[in-house]
Amino acid sequence: QVQLVESGGGLVQPGGSLRLSCQASGRIFGINTMAWYRQAPGKERELVATIASGGGTNYADSVKGRFTISRDNIKQTVSLQMNNLEPGDTAVYSCNAAIRDSLVYRWVNYWGRGTQVTVSS
Repeated sequence: QVQLVESGGGLVQPGGSLRLSCQASGRIFGINTMAWYRQAPGKERELVATIASGGGTNYADSVKGRFTISRDNIKQTVSLQMNNLEPGDTAVYSCNAAIRDSLVYRWVNYWGRGTQVTVSS
């Protein structure tokens, strides 16, 4: 059974920084694209950032220049460094990964449970 577990959320003042981490564990034969999503109260879930297995990244326009996604393929982790946080960044942040979880060559989409990030003075 594959699990994704996030950590690092919390309360931070506007302009502050937080670093989120997500650890993949279980029966893993490979990890393809990893990503961070977020969902604010009353809003739809939105894609924040993605990182391919080779390291290529993409960001939502709203976080470009402030957030940085990175991964460690040996440790099977993905992180999100969030700087200059704004109240609009308040949301539950969830980790997502396409994982090969068996000898069959297919990628299965896995999600973490999420971690709360609150930006408030």
